[in-house]
Amino acid sequence: MTISAAGRAEAARIAAQFAAAGALPVEAAILQPADTLLDLYGEDIRARAYVTADPLAGELMLRPDFTVPVVQMHMESQAEPARYTYCGEVFRKQESDERRPHEFLQVGYEVFDGKAPAQADAEVFAVIAKALDGLSLRAATGDFGILMAAVSGLATSEARKAALMRHLWRPRRFRALLDRFGGKIAPPASRIALLNADDPFAGSGAEFGLRSRGEVEKRIDALRQDTALSPISAEEISLLDMILSLRETAQNVLANLRDIAVDLPAIGAAVDRLEERLEAMAARGIDVATLEFEGSYGRTSMEYYDGFVFGFYAADRPDLPPVATGGRYDALTRVLGQGRAVPAVGAVIRPEVVVSLGEGAA
Repeated sequence: MTISAAGRAEAARIAAQFAAAGALPVEAAILQPADTLLDLYGEDIRARAYVTADPLAGELMLRPDFTVPVVQMHMESQAEPARYTYCGEVFRKQESDERRPHEFLQVGYEVFDGKAPAQADAEVFAVIAKALDGLSLRAATGDFGILMAAVSGLATSEARKAALMRHLWRPRRFRALLDRFGGKIAPPASRIALLNADDPFAGSGAEFGLRSRGEVEKRIDALRQDTALSPISAEEISLLDMILSLRETAQNVLANLRDIAVDLPAIGAAVDRLEERLEAMAARGIDVATLEFEGSYGRTSMEYYDGFVFGFYAADRPDLPPVATGGRYDALTRVLGQGRAVPAVGAVIRPEVVVSLGEGAA
């Protein structure tokens, strides 16, 4: 699939604007080591990426995005604060919509700065908004930091909270776990029988598979411990559901979250960060009085974000992908930095979508 000349010209315009905002232009190899991406995202990424093999370099992927290589580059340089911009093709398999391109352009703006995270969030949002000025777009925002704080504050075991945290980006699985931990769904009869058995391995036959007997025994012990726990209270689940169902202007959501924090104090610091971010955005000329906030925003498409998230959409063109998406990904820097984390936030624009919208307006 050929990328249009107009798309490349628009990409160059946006990249120049990002550079003028203080970002250093950087490059990233089109072929990326597959092991790094698989360690981060698991085997799920194989369904969305183009994978190949090299006799010397091993398994490689056509670049699915720029974030990982840019973070790796930054963690090696250790230059802080830092701002980067990049421009180039990324590659994604499309399973359900043949109209979606397999190869498209991304132009990004990334900020690594731990001194003032709220200011950095506001900066990235404002820079992206400025690059899209003149288009009729809807902006949506959310905050994984609030959801993660709410889960961390639940009165239950660390193992349960870790399981919920792992599936925060998979709403159906998250709901199933929450219902099970809350006692709404009884364990399968086969699991009850297994856990009640004096010898769970009796009559199981020959051992096979990747897990050792010791690993299976540990899993059975963990399930027994979980079964002995009290359910997560209905009140806590209700508070979590209230957060997930929020969909209002950001300022109204802030007031609602302050009320929820009275009964769920664990989210207090995250709510303070939201308020600080809104103040920083307002100082940059963003109309926060009309800015949308969704409690569940990004839960199916933004797996490595762990804080502020946002996107810009053409409200009257549901056939088009998001014009721009971004957010905070502090945890990703910790993984790629081998324990050394650097607060980071960034976003990408799809210039060919910008061109499509401009042609439609014309």
